[in-house]
Amino acid sequence: MSTENLTSKEALEKMTSLVDDIKFTMLLTDLDTQPISAVPMTTKKVDEHGDIWFLSGLNSDHNSNIVKNPKVQLLYSAPGDMEFISIYGDATISTDKAVLEELYNKKDDAWFTGVDDPNLTAIKVVPKEAYFWDTKDNKYVSLFKMGISAITGDKADIGEKGKLKF
Repeated sequence: MSTENLTSKEALEKMTSLVDDIKFTMLLTDLDTQPISAVPMTTKKVDEHGDIWFLSGLNSDHNSNIVKNPKVQLLYSAPGDMEFISIYGDATISTDKAVLEELYNKKDDAWFTGVDDPNLTAIKVVPKEAYFWDTKDNKYVSLFKMGISAITGDKADIGEKGKLKF
């Protein structure tokens, strides 16, 4: 697996590509407390600045944790595609009506009573650093290549990993 450390525009493009592909993440908050608080979240969008947006409940534990300490970690995982990314950054909570209207869709009615729900907020995560693992093939091809590599002793090119700096 080759290592590729990217900065600036290339890092933003790589992160956006992986986040858009995976969509679901574990949001880790209250990083100084053990056990770390983790909750599954659906990514609503990655904006042109690379900020990652979610919808959340005002009274949720993770919103409370973000108010106390904005440092968060996002863990995206798509094992079937062998794509993974860990993103560290700062989170803020927004109640801006225009933002909520842009992010909200009918599927969100499962958690909220519409875009005017007083409990509805948006979380914006501004990435500071990320680390990714991305194979060039699906897991079966990657496992096959690893098996051949183990038998032949040749190094298999199964993908790339690296650090992203923003």
